[in-house]
Amino acid sequence: MKIRNILLLFALVSVFACKPELDDFTTTNGDADFTKYVAIGNSLTAGYTDGDLFKSGQENSYPSMLAYQMEAAGGGEFKQPLMLDEFGFGKRLLLDVSRPGPVPAGGTPNPENYNPIGDQGPFNNMGVPGAKCFHLIAPNYGIDPENGNPYFYRFASNPSATVLDDAAAQQATFFSCWIGNNDVLTYALSGGTKDAVTDIATFEGAMDLILGTMTANEAKGVVANIPDISNIPYFSAIPFNGLELRQGQADTLNGAYYQIGNAIGYTYPFTFVKGFNPFLVSDADSPLPSPFNVRQIQQGETILLPALPYIQLAGMGTLDLSGDNAMPYGIPDSLYLSSIEMSDIQNAIIGYNTKLEFFKDKYDLALMDAHEIFLDFAADGFEYEGIIYTNDFLQIPEDDPDRDKKVTAFSSDGVHMTAQGYALVANFFIDAINDKYKAQLKPVNPNLYPGLYYFQ
Repeated sequence: MKIRNILLLFALVSVFACKPELDDFTTTNGDADFTKYVAIGNSLTAGYTDGDLFKSGQENSYPSMLAYQMEAAGGGEFKQPLMLDEFGFGKRLLLDVSRPGPVPAGGTPNPENYNPIGDQGPFNNMGVPGAKCFHLIAPNYGIDPENGNPYFYRFASNPSATVLDDAAAQQATFFSCWIGNNDVLTYALSGGTKDAVTDIATFEGAMDLILGTMTANEAKGVVANIPDISNIPYFSAIPFNGLELRQGQADTLNGAYYQIGNAIGYTYPFTFVKGFNPFLVSDADSPLPSPFNVRQIQQGETILLPALPYIQLAGMGTLDLSGDNAMPYGIPDSLYLSSIEMSDIQNAIIGYNTKLEFFKDKYDLALMDAHEIFLDFAADGFEYEGIIYTNDFLQIPEDDPDRDKKVTAFSSDGVHMTAQGYALVANFFIDAINDKYKAQLKPVNPNLYPGLYYFQ
């Protein structure tokens, strides 16, 4: 199967149509030594995109882009634990012009993608999808695919090694560290029904050990903090009040809930109006049993991206019309985050970032302020040579006056970035490195990288 990118041709045309502005750029390392660069982190560092880790995605990881820019300033080889094909572990998503959303790519992954390759290391890219901060210091994290992490199992030097052991053994002269996202993200992805937010003390202890170990040989480096999850499409694509109704539709829903209330002896404290309305969610704290325990979602609460097809095709968030009688159909707890859950997540991110600010100073590191940068990303996007990269999911809204020059930087999974998005991330790191170490690393041109992938 051939995979193409509908944005790539346009990107190449736009690049070659522009006069280069950096012909006379002189790359220097400043106070940094890029001879041996090691990147530690999670899926964002590994190059995960479109719901999986596959070869071209890894090749377009932001650490790979950084390493390439570092070469001109004395950087050495940068080795990654590459998958052998474009199907990774078989979870990849692609877009189909005949369907409204992403679908499985299909295909059969190379069986050797599942086999350990630690004897081919060491690997400079130590990004491990799914890893939380404390996982990087956990023995046996790569012991086997079932009891450890299947990605680290592939490239761990030995079954009992820690991610930090294998990273530190390389004696990096420069490192990047972006870890901590999953410490809130895995909880958030489940709608707060699974896992738990990592407590601040655990985060602090793990990060102190990680950064202390990586700088023990006087290596310099850059650490990134944690962005607000509200700024990625998985948590922002569906507005809380995205239920748009005509007057007749509003009247029908009001009538249905009046009848349902009469039947169970309850008056629902909401009405539907013409225009935009909050969706209905199921609330375990309601005095009513399921499925009658519905309420309108509140501003500040968050609907998760996987709810979208059920909203569009099955009436989730309003009424279930599949049976003989209309019944309440609230978005279930696993597909939204309540105000309490959002508060727990936000408080943890604030706590993590406070600790990272302290460790940045303690270990004299550069800081890539992902939290502030992604706030700007959500508000205005980022422009590079006439292209504006945004956090929209899949497509730019048709009523956007700048639609023709906008491109989403996020992949079809709604969490991870496209290669173009990772190029922007590489530039955020480069800005932080140049500022801290008086280096001159050349920025990456995101227009040269692929964006969303479609079937062909």
